[in-house]
Amino acid sequence: MDFRFFLLVTLALIFTPLHSAEVIIGTGSKSGVYFQAGRAICRLIKRNIPGTTCTALESAGSVANLINVEAGALELGLVQSDLQYHAFNHSGPFEFVDTPYANLRSLFSLYTESFTLVTRREADIRTLDDLKGRKINIGNPGSGQRATMEVVMAAKGWSKDDFQLVTELPAAQQSLALCHDRVEAMVYTVGHPNFSVAKALSLCQAAITEVSGPDIDRLVAETPYYARTVIPAGIYPSIVTPVATFGVLATVVSSSDVDEDQIYTIVKSLFDNLDYFRGMHVVFKNLSPEAMIRDGLSAPLHEGAKRYYRERGWLPRDQE
Repeated sequence: MDFRFFLLVTLALIFTPLHSAEVIIGTGSKSGVYFQAGRAICRLIKRNIPGTTCTALESAGSVANLINVEAGALELGLVQSDLQYHAFNHSGPFEFVDTPYANLRSLFSLYTESFTLVTRREADIRTLDDLKGRKINIGNPGSGQRATMEVVMAAKGWSKDDFQLVTELPAAQQSLALCHDRVEAMVYTVGHPNFSVAKALSLCQAAITEVSGPDIDRLVAETPYYARTVIPAGIYPSIVTPVATFGVLATVVSSSDVDEDQIYTIVKSLFDNLDYFRGMHVVFKNLSPEAMIRDGLSAPLHEGAKRYYRERGWLPRDQE
């Protein structure tokens, strides 16, 4: 995984001098929930902080967002909780990266993202083990689904050589590849319902396959940022029974270099209008402040966020 490539490409595309009334949020593919979450946060910022502009920027995903938050090209980034952990602790895919990510700061978490295995029905892939020898899309480098798929492959002892074909398409392109039988399976770490998954299920009569077994049980048990979860029955018309898998949390991060007052007003604009925010997307409907400032956060809270949470009486004593 070439982290310098993502940094150089993304900075070349988006870096412009910022002033204090501008906010740029790194999200993900336009077909994913990260982009919708970024747009929802921007809507609240522009609605409640006069004179502030906000842009939800389509990006390669969690890893790219972390790189560019650290570099100062983004003020906020949406990232998976596992990758937040690895960046701050210099482990996993960040173990051999020169950047220490010591300035990474948490703001809050959002919704659960399920590791989702979508398969062609005629491929008869009924379990995770059935993926061996098949044509699969593992996601583009820099994306959350790619990083999680690499963890799953390591847990199973797999390499790319264990598959007939491995493609690296971004989320916006993988459903079409599945429908056209260029791949038999795709993976997505995402909140549900999701447009790309819905398209694959409806247009290609695809299925969501359970992700389970001893290797996955061990992975979840040994890893603090993973948890067992299910994709609920009825969330898509063709899903008639819950599908077991595991997942992470979507989190919002920043850098300690971003102004404390600015982060305070951003956090305030969301939590003072949390009921409004919950209505912006179905995955937000069950959000609670207690969970949002506690779950999935490995990096320290930003001082601006801590100030707001302290004022509301929400800050746990061990974080005072």
